[in-house]
Amino acid sequence: MTRQDLDRHQADGVASLLAQILPGHPFYARKLADFSLSRLSFPRDFQRLPFTTRAELLQAQLAHPPHGGLISFPFERYTRMHQTSGTSSGVPLRWYDTPESWNSLLDGWIEKLQFGGITARDTFFFPFSFGPFLGFWSAFEAGTRMGCRSLPGGGMSSSARLRFLIENKATVVFCTPTYALRLLEVAQQDGIDLISSPVRALVVAGEPGGSITSTRARIESGWGARVFDHNGMTETGPLGFECLESPASLTLLETAILPEVVDPEGRPVTPGTPGELVVTSFRRVASPLIRYRTGDVVCVDPAPCPSGRAMMRLKQGITGRADEMIVVRGNNLHPAALQAIMHRIEGLAEYLVEIDDSGTMTEVRVLVEPTTATDGVTLANRVDRAIRDALLFRVEVRAVEPGRLPRAEMKAKRWIRKSLAGDAPLASGA
Repeated sequence: MTRQDLDRHQADGVASLLAQILPGHPFYARKLADFSLSRLSFPRDFQRLPFTTRAELLQAQLAHPPHGGLISFPFERYTRMHQTSGTSSGVPLRWYDTPESWNSLLDGWIEKLQFGGITARDTFFFPFSFGPFLGFWSAFEAGTRMGCRSLPGGGMSSSARLRFLIENKATVVFCTPTYALRLLEVAQQDGIDLISSPVRALVVAGEPGGSITSTRARIESGWGARVFDHNGMTETGPLGFECLESPASLTLLETAILPEVVDPEGRPVTPGTPGELVVTSFRRVASPLIRYRTGDVVCVDPAPCPSGRAMMRLKQGITGRADEMIVVRGNNLHPAALQAIMHRIEGLAEYLVEIDDSGTMTEVRVLVEPTTATDGVTLANRVDRAIRDALLFRVEVRAVEPGRLPRAEMKAKRWIRKSLAGDAPLASGA
């Protein structure tokens, strides 16, 4: 579609969505009660509609369990339930789908996989246990619909998964960037040469990394395969995928969603300016969201995509969360910025950031784990110097023995809040 075609498609999609869900959708019937929707014209009046926040959704589910009135049709029609990890709020958010709504997610995945040149000839491998987290459930089923052989990898050790993917000639691996690095670490320990494996692509999601240059380079060099970044949410379904022609960026699926990028006050920002991604999921009619503030920090690339697609493209993908940044002695520190530094450092196996904001000033300690061939003191000095050179301030860096820091199968929890003066934890963060 041209940009003009997409704008019209989205305007028609929003108008159709509102006509289908109101007044039956309890949450939006209340939220939009003061609007004369029949008098609104899209896209001209779209930004008159109010934002939706995660706090509102959680409050609705707590007040009216189990679904909180966040559904468009009678509850008996819903056949699937998934929920968020709850890492940001501590409370998972449940999301329900009818067969028709679920099929719209599969259609979105198939369209997105085509962005990356992935075809029915590929064999998919999913090296994690499938739980209520939406994750790659929809990708697994979309793969089978495409005609791909889709292999589940739950209930296995990392070593067993590596042998399994090689024996079954998997060509595309779906996982988090953290777990892609973990599998690479285990392969090196087990003497497995991943570069000569059948894997030609890794689809990574769930956390920043796929579009962070240093993380991406570490994965691609170790696997000898192309990394494709992907983003999506339990609440919205699949959102973006990396074009074959545009590495380290995300092309948003504007045939199914209407995206916006806004500043903290909710005002639109110009392309090239960082802001928060806002999504309206007009094709997922049974469980839609209207102007949902995702909390993801993004930056729209104003240049046309080399693929020729007119869809919105995000430079460096999802660069972080709006609520993750901390201030250390007057300096802004964001997890993605630190990750970009850490994954450039030779001899680093894993790291963990401890934050203490219980006092008048925030204190930060970075724990670093060396590879078996690296001295801990040498590694700590490298990290200390790299942080000072890149961020122009200093934090405490401490080396731990190899194997000490935790490894994640899904989203990594590398940032924790605790009292650095003692051992009593304050809270956990992703």
